[in-house]
Amino acid sequence: MNVPGSDPINLKTAFRMANVLSLVLIFAISIWFAPIGVEVTMAQSTHVSDSQIMTLVDEFASTHGDGELERYERGVRQVARFWQEDDGSPDQFAQFCGENYIVDIQLRQQTADRFEATLASIFGHFRELGRDLSWHLAVETGPILPIDYTLAQYSPSAHFSEDMFRTKIAFIVLLNFPLYTLEERLELGPTWTREQWAQARLAENFSSRVPPEVSQKITEAYITADTYIADYNIYMHHLLTPDGNRPFPRGMKLITHWNLRDELKALYSEADGLPLQKMIYRVMKRIIHQDIPAAVINNPGVDWKLSTNEVTIAPIVDGDVPSGRDCEGNPGDAVSNEREPDARYEHLLNGFLAQRGADKYFPDMPTHIDRRFQRDREMPEKKVEQILTSILASETVAGIGRLIEKRLGRKLLPFDIWYDGFKARASIGEDELDRIVRKKYPTVEAFQADLPGILKKLGFDDSTAEFLVSKIEVDPSRGAGHAMGPGRRTDKARLRTRVLADGMDYKGYNIAIHEFGHNVEQVFSLNRIDHTLLRGVPSTAFTEAFAFIFQTRDLELLGLTNEDPDSEHLAVLDEIWGTYEIGGVALVDMRVWNWMYDHPDADAGELKDAVITIAKDTWNEFFAPLFGIRDIELLAIYSHMIDGALYLPSYPIGSIIQFQLEEYMKTKNLAEEMERMCRLGSITPDLWMKEAVGSPISTEPMLQAARKALDALTE
Repeated sequence: MNVPGSDPINLKTAFRMANVLSLVLIFAISIWFAPIGVEVTMAQSTHVSDSQIMTLVDEFASTHGDGELERYERGVRQVARFWQEDDGSPDQFAQFCGENYIVDIQLRQQTADRFEATLASIFGHFRELGRDLSWHLAVETGPILPIDYTLAQYSPSAHFSEDMFRTKIAFIVLLNFPLYTLEERLELGPTWTREQWAQARLAENFSSRVPPEVSQKITEAYITADTYIADYNIYMHHLLTPDGNRPFPRGMKLITHWNLRDELKALYSEADGLPLQKMIYRVMKRIIHQDIPAAVINNPGVDWKLSTNEVTIAPIVDGDVPSGRDCEGNPGDAVSNEREPDARYEHLLNGFLAQRGADKYFPDMPTHIDRRFQRDREMPEKKVEQILTSILASETVAGIGRLIEKRLGRKLLPFDIWYDGFKARASIGEDELDRIVRKKYPTVEAFQADLPGILKKLGFDDSTAEFLVSKIEVDPSRGAGHAMGPGRRTDKARLRTRVLADGMDYKGYNIAIHEFGHNVEQVFSLNRIDHTLLRGVPSTAFTEAFAFIFQTRDLELLGLTNEDPDSEHLAVLDEIWGTYEIGGVALVDMRVWNWMYDHPDADAGELKDAVITIAKDTWNEFFAPLFGIRDIELLAIYSHMIDGALYLPSYPIGSIIQFQLEEYMKTKNLAEEMERMCRLGSITPDLWMKEAVGSPISTEPMLQAARKALDALTE
């Protein structure tokens, strides 16, 4: 994930969104470096009249001729759009435009180069400061101190935008470099030079003027939400069956939703896994409904009987004295099974309200939904919805579901959206995988030391592997794990993964390989690109695609081979089934945000009810016809919905992109192709795809391959 930006949580490139810098820490999401496109129409300034603008344009024409007239008028209108009374009188506005417009093309390019280097330094240092301020919340360094929360809420970049406007630096950019609408970028982008693309992205840094106090509130909302999620662990050994048994191993601590889901998936390889899967499913339902006892969250000192929701003090085991007992091991106060307040939905609501506070500063993108799709993804919401529903409503997916039923020997249950039996590891028990991984990676340092070997197995030559590893540092994560890209070329990407006291387990390893894919993309797209203004990839979906490419090779990297002759077909079915699941989750995320904008005065309880209803309705529309079960709320379990601010659609789009990249690279060297693609930078999504693989984003290659695989496996 990447984690887990003013629009914090965009996970967008710091080179285009100054105020997201501090939030790069929140998301582990690698993802930070995607493009930020801007939907711009020149709204009339309230301080500078249209007649004053046209007078300036006429004066320019008489002095310099008509050669730059259209560009000059556009620049003047861009400045007028953000010019406030405190910036100067109309006469001072006219003087500023006359003195600062750059007519000479060569000087304009030199000026763009100066801005590029300066912004790289500013945003890079912001990122490093933000990372340091949130360090102890994101990295396992021992007990969290009260001051750590306060430090993390400070955003070093909160005043950047306003400082740039107050010093007139932003106005100089807007006067000389056009802001393009999404339609213009889609139409003109294929004909632009790299310099023109970089100049277009330069102007986008100043496409809004959000007050620092608004940016700071957004930062605070998501720092708080991310901390809530990072500390949301369930101690599985303390889950009791109706007869008081403990079916889960001692010491198992699973963060929601990632580890709960991954444990459920791993149990498909266990002969007696179904009862345990059903227990995990019940835990997830209690989290969604917020009727989970508050006492069991992140607490190894209590036992929890799921059948009755009863909570009791945990007994002493092998000399351990759990919390809830005094130093002599005597029971403390009685434990209440009072439910967790609607904290999950309070955090979601706080993020919405913080984003809504910024809406009025984006007249052309007046909702966070607009900014997420038009600016961050450069894909209209309707187009993303159409892409998702082409998978969700596919008869091909229904065929896969029927095959899963046959392989399981039973009817589908709701949690079979995470069916894991197509994967090569399905034949290997989780305990065996844990044993292999723990032996190989007993510490964070051991994983760091093996990064060059991992890269070489993926096809990277010695020189490139050495370069990449010199730019990547592994940290022990408090949360499930995430990747954080570097801010400057002299900085390092951070790979955060959870390593237990007895070593890295398979879940942590699987996540670490995913995050490593993010890191490699981040290093390539910053250090080996021609313009840092174009750093990154078109959107978070693209960096997720590269992370998925790494993650699907996790067993291969452990030296475990799959001898199944149907392995290629099974891998295709696994990928589309996973896209089906996360596509439904993404659609819930999208519908929830639309609901919040339609009901801006809702409280946390009302929002909880709405989320559950939306999840059930989405299930009934796309899953119930296949599963034969209605009104399932499971699609609402994802933690990203709480601290990701409409991040989830990036996952299914990333899977679709990954499939196209994998198909293209089948007969090519992954390492060479990945570097070539990362050097394309943050141009528009379909243009990037056309230059990378020769065709735009499409679900048809995935659907065609799935139909072929189904035919081969069911004939």
